[in-house]
Amino acid sequence: MKVNGIQGTDSTGTQQVAATAAQGEDFSSYLQTTASLEKIFEEAAQKYNVPKNLIKAIAKAESDFRPDATSKAGAQGIMQLMPATARELGVSDSYDPYQNIMGGTKYISQMLQKYDGDISLALAAYNAGSNNVAKYGGIPPFKETQNYVVKVTQYMNEGVAVPNASYTVGSVSQGDIHAATVEEATEKYYQSILEQLFSYEDYLKFIDMYTKIQESQQEKEKEEAQKQEEQSDSYRAYQDFSYSPIAMNLLGGII
Repeated sequence: MKVNGIQGTDSTGTQQVAATAAQGEDFSSYLQTTASLEKIFEEAAQKYNVPKNLIKAIAKAESDFRPDATSKAGAQGIMQLMPATARELGVSDSYDPYQNIMGGTKYISQMLQKYDGDISLALAAYNAGSNNVAKYGGIPPFKETQNYVVKVTQYMNEGVAVPNASYTVGSVSQGDIHAATVEEATEKYYQSILEQLFSYEDYLKFIDMYTKIQESQQEKEKEEAQKQEEQSDSYRAYQDFSYSPIAMNLLGGII
């Protein structure tokens, strides 16, 4: 079938994705092989029947093709896979270019299947989670997600150049990337624990809830500050009146 007018996906591809998921594929079996980045994208595109330009566009937007990229939220590697998602996809080392690209392609293939080939919805789910796509009945009203869909689509249509680099699969491992400080190492440790307990969907829900709490707290602080300001104005008016010579004379006359 066509994906948003792009030839390259058919029913055999979607069946292949389902079969792969059922088999619980583990990409760690591909360790110790050498391949160029371009070849990895080609293989991933053929394996999962996803347009190669789409995969490359996602990689460009996510990490600019950096195998060691790590986001503040904990997404890792070229296709920026969250640890929990990576494990579900059979990726044992997200910093391995081959495993990461294969895992990311497998995931976007599943999203394309879920949304009947609609690239925009698949990209929105890749960025913000399928729960949010379902919640809002389409691309979520998040500025980041909306910009992401536009950016990746533009990269896909225009085409992006892949760095001329070859990798020994497994050579860029998580263990080779050391934390700069003890604090960073501790943060990564607790983050890994959280990833085991909570999914990316849970993380997005938490961010949404946290933002609402912060906004509510700021509103309360604003109201409190306004009350204090009004009280201060009333007190200053009282002081001005109390120490006014005219007021004192009036009070003296009354007394």
